[in-house]
Order: sequence, then structure tokens, then C-alpha cells
Amino acid sequence: MSTEASERFAATDRDPSRAHWMELFFDLIFVALVGQLAHPLHEHPSAAGLLLFTVLFASVWWSWVNLTFTVNVMPWLSRRQLALVMLAAMFAVGAIAVAAPEATGERAWLFAAGNAALRLVLLGLWVAQSWSIGAASRTRLLVYNGATAVLWFVSIWLPSPWMFALWGLSIVVEVTLLVTSSSSWAARVLPRMNTEHLAERFGLLVVIVLGESVLSTVGALNESWNLPSGVVGMLGLGVISLLAWSFFMYGTDAMRVGLEALRAAGDYRAIRDTVAFLPFLIVVGVTAISGALDSAIQHPDEPLPQASAIALCGGIAVFYATNAAISLRFGRPLRAVLGWAIPALLLTVALALATAVIDAALAIAGAVIVLVVIVATSEITNRRKLRADAR
Repeated sequence: MSTEASERFAATDRDPSRAHWMELFFDLIFVALVGQLAHPLHEHPSAAGLLLFTVLFASVWWSWVNLTFTVNVMPWLSRRQLALVMLAAMFAVGAIAVAAPEATGERAWLFAAGNAALRLVLLGLWVAQSWSIGAASRTRLLVYNGATAVLWFVSIWLPSPWMFALWGLSIVVEVTLLVTSSSSWAARVLPRMNTEHLAERFGLLVVIVLGESVLSTVGALNESWNLPSGVVGMLGLGVISLLAWSFFMYGTDAMRVGLEALRAAGDYRAIRDTVAFLPFLIVVGVTAISGALDSAIQHPDEPLPQASAIALCGGIAVFYATNAAISLRFGRPLRAVLGWAIPALLLTVALALATAVIDAALAIAGAVIVLVVIVATSEITNRRKLRADAR
């Protein structure tokens, strides 16, 4: 860490290794946005709706990652400075959330304006901290957040599909700059990265997303109040609980330890993958599963709609496949990861085949069985490892 950064860090009045309350408050707005985007998956499930959710969520997820990482590598921000940044970002995300139900329709302009505003918040933060580093750094800042903000802003006045083309171009520019970032930029940023804060932020976000899934399940059960729906609702809570067990018993600690090892090794690419890209799939998987649970509660004695069946089985497969990929990027032995990943994917494929011929209630019961087997396999493997390490 540079002398200037050390002086700023010493003067701060917050613990940069812990998520601040204002960051958690911002996450509530963000998850409200996720719920708004995912609403069609609950009410009118379709393959097109699932694809549209994934594409739109990619843009707002990218903004969340950028904001989280920016705060993480600026430990000198005081509590009040951080609070102002999060509140400004909150209003931008709030605008996106309001626009979400009609993001490709009459509220598309508001969706674009919110994304533009969020990038201007990030631009202001980076300019205030890094403008003096050099011309190359200034150019990167102006392109990464400034030029992309302009693209989102200009898109407000364009008809479709040109509006959406500019949205896509903005994301492509940002991802390309991140992927091709120079080693000198990584060398400046990595020493300031706090792995405990990153692991906690992602863990808390998943907590809130799982909580939104519980709320959605309870709401669907309230609208379809009968015994079969009640049974499916209880099974649905079992699905969510087992996903939480898998993530919080293994994922959060593995992320903290894995990121610290990658930071010490200077492996910027692996950090990029496990922070910016792969967790996106975990949140998408959980949200898709939540939509399928709602469909099953509403019509427990009918087969799941095709889109809901894809959301249920695809969500489980994506959840565990992504966790496997993250584990491998953290350097876990291939044999250890495949020991639980292969059974998880094979069981999910079997469940996908069964959903075509069984009622929704049985499909959710099958999902519970699949997850119980996956969790039990992980627990047995973990205990064997602990016994082997103790010898």
C-alpha cells in the first residue's frame, strides 16, 4: 500500500474489513430491483422471460460489482463519505427498480437514466481518488465510467433496437476494459483489496436474495391457500434452506480463504472471475428457482410449465456448477470438487427428465431429495477430510 493510501487508511473512522450498514441498506434496494426484474418469472413464466431477466440483470449486476469493488479498494473512505456514495447509488438503483417491469417498454428511458447515473457516481469516486496517477489512468477512468454513462444517456432518445444496442455496447466496453486491464493497474489495486470485506459483501447479498425467495414463497402461498399448496410451500422452504446450507457452510469461508490466496499470488484474472463474473450465475440460479417454486405453489397438481421446469432444474445445476467452477479457480483439487459436483449435476439431470411427467408437487419434492443427497455427500466428504487432517 502506498504512503498516501496508508495515511488515508489510518484516518478513516470505519473498519474496511467489514460491510458498513449503509452498504447493507443499499443491498435492500438492489434486491428489490432483482424482485422487480424477476416478477414475470413468478406471474407468467416463459423461456423468453427467463432470458430477458438474465440479460437485464446482467447490466445491474455489473453495476453492483463495480460499486462493491470500488468501495473495497478505497479503505480510506470515511463513514460519511461512504454513506453519501451509497445513498447516491441507491437513488440510481431505485430508478432502475421502478423502471424494471417495463424496462424494454415505456419505462426504458428511466432504466437507461438510472444506469447512467450510477456510472457517474462511480466516475466521481474514481476521479477523486485516482485522477493524479497518470494520463493512462485518466483515460481508462473516462472511458470505463464516463463514456459508458454517455452511451446509456444517449440511448434514452433512441428507438429500439438501437437503444438496447447501446446498452449492450456499454457493458461490452466495461467488460473488455476489465479483461484487458494492464498489469500495472492490477498491481496498484490488488494490495488494497480486502478479502474479508468482499467475502462478507457477497455472502450478505446471497442472504438477502435467499430472503427475497422466502418472502416470494410465503406470498405465493398466501394467494393459493390450500393443503396441497401448503405442502409445496413447505417443500419450497426446504429447497431454499438446503441451498443456504450449501452456500454458507462451504461457500463463504472458501471465498474468503480463496481470495486471500489469489491476492497473495497476484492472480488478478482468477480474482476477476470469482468476484465479477461467476457469482452472477449463483444469484441468477437462486432467483430462477424462486420463480419455479411460485409456479408449483399456484398449481401443485399440474406439471410445471416448461419455463418453470427449466428454471428449477437449470437453477440448481447453475448454482452447483458455478460453485464448482469457483472452487477450482480457488485452487481446490479437481478430485475433491468432482466428488460432489458430478453427483449434483447427474441428479439434477434426472430431476429435469422427471419434471416432464410428474406434477409440480412431486417435482419440488424431487428437488428436495436431490439437494438432501448433495448436502449429505458434501458433509460426508468434509468429515472424512477433517479426520484425515487430524491424523
